[in-house]
Amino acid sequence: MRFELFRDSAGGWRWRLRSQNGNVVADSAEAYVRREDCEHGISLVKGSATAPTVDMTLKIA
Repeated sequence: MRFELFRDSAGGWRWRLRSQNGNVVADSAEAYVRREDCEHGISLVKGSATAPTVDMTLKIA
């Protein structure tokens, strides 16, 4: 897997995470004005490996 850091058509910074087969499995969903902020977003995703999985189908609406 790899993170790709790029500029969108409006000039904002974005990231996406691609699997080895080339499919995008996650993306930033928003543009960042500063590259450093985009890189920080990547760091947050990398650091979330210990985040719990919550089954929302078991939650009462």
